[in-house]
Amino acid sequence: MSLGSHLQELRKKHQHLSEAVEKAQRQPGYDELAIAEMKKKKLRLKEEITRLSQA
Repeated sequence: MSLGSHLQELRKKHQHLSEAVEKAQRQPGYDELAIAEMKKKKLRLKEEITRLSQA
């Protein structure tokens, strides 16, 4: 897998998580811990995208 395609895949995952977080936050009574975990995963993806983009 080339770096470009890997970055593209990471960006897709980041976007998917972003949409999932937004959807979960709109649902009343959704587990805040689950939302926090999704946000952490999203942040880790963003950090990896940034790191690989600078390499």
